[in-house]
Amino acid sequence: MAVNGINRIMIAVHDLESAKKKYHDLLGATFLDAHWTGEPFGIAVSIAWDAGIELCAPLPGREDSSAVSGFLAAHGEGVMNVFFNVSDGQAAMDRAIKHGYNSVHSLDYTQGEIDQHLGGLFGRYQEFNLDTAERCGFTVSLARIEAKKQI
Repeated sequence: MAVNGINRIMIAVHDLESAKKKYHDLLGATFLDAHWTGEPFGIAVSIAWDAGIELCAPLPGREDSSAVSGFLAAHGEGVMNVFFNVSDGQAAMDRAIKHGYNSVHSLDYTQGEIDQHLGGLFGRYQEFNLDTAERCGFTVSLARIEAKKQI
C-alpha cells in the first residue's frame, strides 16, 4: 500500500456560498456542489478538485446538529479532515486498525454513482474516515481515488 500524497482537505465553514467565493477569488478554485454526499449528515458540500478543497457547512436548520456543528463550535472555521490518497484502500484500513484506529464511516462508490454525482471523473472512489481527531487533531481519511482511464 502506497500513500500518494494528499487528495484534498475538508474545511468546515459557516456559510458555504461565501466560502466558495473566497476560495475561488483567492485560488481560482472551481467548485462542484456535492450536497447529496452530505445530506445524511446535515451538511452542504462543495468540492474543488482542481484546488484540493472540500467545503462543508451545516444545512439550514441543522446549524446545531450537523456533522460539522461540533467542530465549528469548538474551533471555528478551519481544516477538519485530510484525505490521503492511497493505492489500496483496504490495505491502508487494515494498517490503521493494526495501529488502533477504526473507521467511523466508509464508502465505495459504484461507477454509476461516480458518473452521476462526480461527473464521471474517476474510475474508482473508495474512502475510510478514521477516528483520529483526538490523537491527530483532525480526521484522517484514507481515499483510493483513481482518475478515469481514457480510452
